Amino acid sequence: MADMQVYECASCGNTTEVGADQTKPPECCGNAMKPAEDLKACGLSTTAEHSRFDDFDEPCDDGRAG
Repeated sequence: MADMQVYECASCGNTTEVGADQTKPPECCGNAMKPAEDLKACGLSTTAEHSRFDDFDEPCDDGRAG
């Protein structure tokens, strides 16, 4: 099975998958689409509501322990 590449339109946000062997990027809204960036599966939050003082790779304390 050939690898697939995901492209995203900068104007409207549509995405499409094409074969990795395709040399020309697809077009949408009259412009060439750009390769979509890979999303991280998991990461640490930087917002005050979700941040931790220490990072010990333990579950977050949701305040129900008492």
